Amino acid sequence: MPKYLIQASYSVEGIKGVLRDGGTARCRVVERMLESVGGRVEQMYFAFGENDVYIFADLPSNAASAAVGLAVTAAGGARTKTVVLLTPEEIDEAARQEVDYRAPGT
Repeated sequence: MPKYLIQASYSVEGIKGVLRDGGTARCRVVERMLESVGGRVEQMYFAFGENDVYIFADLPSNAASAAVGLAVTAAGGARTKTVVLLTPEEIDEAARQEVDYRAPGT
């Protein structure tokens, strides 16, 4: 199953919700959300800095990943940014692909 890194930044209301309900409650919500689209949380971390949460997730497709991002952002408690993660074997496969490309200016 494809892997994704979901980065989330809470709004003020989202942070108030975490303060009220706690981090483990928020983790359970995220687990249920990903399971609802056929995925699972591999790891979830809260963090200091630009992003408040980092989630390593298995999701069945880019469409499922987009559905999660849309739902979270539309709810207003957080904004997400998602990175598709590739295994070393997937990079090996990509490196073996023949690609017809010409750099700009050449």
